[in-house]
Amino acid sequence: MSNPFAGPDTPAAVPQSLTGFDRVAWCYDALAGLVFGASLKRAQRAALAGLPARAPHVLILGGGTGWVLTEVLARRPHAKVLYLEASPRMLARARARLAREKPEATAQVAFRHGTQASLAPAETFDTIITFFVLDCIASDEIAEALARLRAALRPAAPWLLADFRPARRGWRRVLLGLMYAFFRLTTGLRARELPDLRPALTGLGLVPRSSRRFFFGALEAVVFATPTRALSEKD
Repeated sequence: MSNPFAGPDTPAAVPQSLTGFDRVAWCYDALAGLVFGASLKRAQRAALAGLPARAPHVLILGGGTGWVLTEVLARRPHAKVLYLEASPRMLARARARLAREKPEATAQVAFRHGTQASLAPAETFDTIITFFVLDCIASDEIAEALARLRAALRPAAPWLLADFRPARRGWRRVLLGLMYAFFRLTTGLRARELPDLRPALTGLGLVPRSSRRFFFGALEAVVFATPTRALSEKD
């Protein structure tokens, strides 16, 4: 097994459109709470029900200011975590939150500035967590990003997803359009539309083992797994 905190010799460059989230790091959590209330955290907690037992080696991609990190460590106190975040200010806030709320767990967490492209070829994980981050990846980059993450998923390991659901019409489509316009304006985000993540992940050989919807169907929490794991859970 590779060193859980090993990283690439030369970290990949982080796109400017993602480091742009530095500009909203100070108000991101408050803004999300204002719009969605407790629904975002409820969706994330539902997905975290799929965490493996004991002490998994976990990748958290784009965890923002660190709420999900402390939640993972509360559920799996002996987990080892790679926290991969493109925004330096978000990363700093996550590090400070861990030191404040769970100082005993600081040695279990490696903080790395970067995206999925910053993973070393040999790095693999017992769980991958992508909460409200894949929607920030531009359409011409999403297939490569998902394939890179799939390659880092160990056999029989789950992929925990919480994100928005695509909408072709109605208030959910209006809401998504406003959100993308806001983040393009404030952060320089390149993404202009929500990727349809379910078929993309099933196309990579994963199956949805469980799913729940929140905020009137606008949000979804899904636990994806390889077919082998999915079948074993049903026995």
